[in-house]
Amino acid sequence: MPANTMKAIRLHEHGGPEVLRLEEVPVPVPGPGEVLVRVHAVGLNPPDWYAREGMPDVPPEFKPSFRLPLIPGTDASGVVEAVADDVHDFAVGDEVFGLLRFPASLQGGAYAEYVTAPVAHLAHKPAGVDHVHAAALAMSGLTAWQFLIEVGHDHPSPFQEARHRPMPLGAGTRVLVNGAAGGVGHLALQLAKWKGAEVIAVASGAHETFLRGLGADRFIDYTKENPEDVVRDVDLVLDAVGGPRSRRFLRTVKRGGSLYPVYFGEFDEEENEKLGVTVTGTQVRSNGTQLTDLAALLAAGTLQVAIDSTFPLAEAAAAHERASRGHIQGKIALTVV
Repeated sequence: MPANTMKAIRLHEHGGPEVLRLEEVPVPVPGPGEVLVRVHAVGLNPPDWYAREGMPDVPPEFKPSFRLPLIPGTDASGVVEAVADDVHDFAVGDEVFGLLRFPASLQGGAYAEYVTAPVAHLAHKPAGVDHVHAAALAMSGLTAWQFLIEVGHDHPSPFQEARHRPMPLGAGTRVLVNGAAGGVGHLALQLAKWKGAEVIAVASGAHETFLRGLGADRFIDYTKENPEDVVRDVDLVLDAVGGPRSRRFLRTVKRGGSLYPVYFGEFDEEENEKLGVTVTGTQVRSNGTQLTDLAALLAAGTLQVAIDSTFPLAEAAAAHERASRGHIQGKIALTVV
């Protein structure tokens, strides 16, 4: 068993990266249905900095509760250190990874030497995959999977009434991925290719070689031309950037096609219906079963996780500063041990 205390990153107030402090705190104790994981790596995601900032732009009705001080982080990979009495699918010494307690909480506690994890949110890490790449897969991989392959849950999106149902992908399907070099985008590109689709990747020019290497059939440098001006008749747009400008992609989609903004923007349902385009999204949720499917693709080499940069746990603030500069290729990760 570990010592009674551990090192963890905590924030006592909301603000910039400087509020992330390395502290000594008690090691958590797993509850029913949980294991204690000795963390080796942590994947960074936008909700990490949303939690750090206090989500100032989110309406109160959509804002989760925060209990300060909190340990951020939801994506972890490590080794099982202890198990609750009712846990039978995982044992001490197992290498595991997962997206923990999302979206119920943005304080998953992964920025630490140890974290407790519900077993339903974990998958066994493939032996040939290191902890950094496994941790980096969790949230981004599940987001791409739940948008494109299988939602895997019945929870509605907080931003729309319509349920998200992924379009079947296959040979002859044309998919445009906006923000294709980022964490969700580069995995979505690969999942669409795995299903046999033709993929158009949109990113800045610095990422062209990277994205063509992942299988992009066509590349558009958005700094030189607007994709909505040069692309027509795609079956599906996955807009991994999303937000207010996502509506511009409606003109690229053929009648009967779909637009999936990962970060939901402002749309006019009458306009969508007139154009014959389905606009839906979903809220990514923890799912160990789906992570097991993603792990198999990763182990087989069908899926690659790109690492933009890594930082030691103690330098979490520097990792958040890197994220704030944007133009990330793949994922940022923290190394713990």
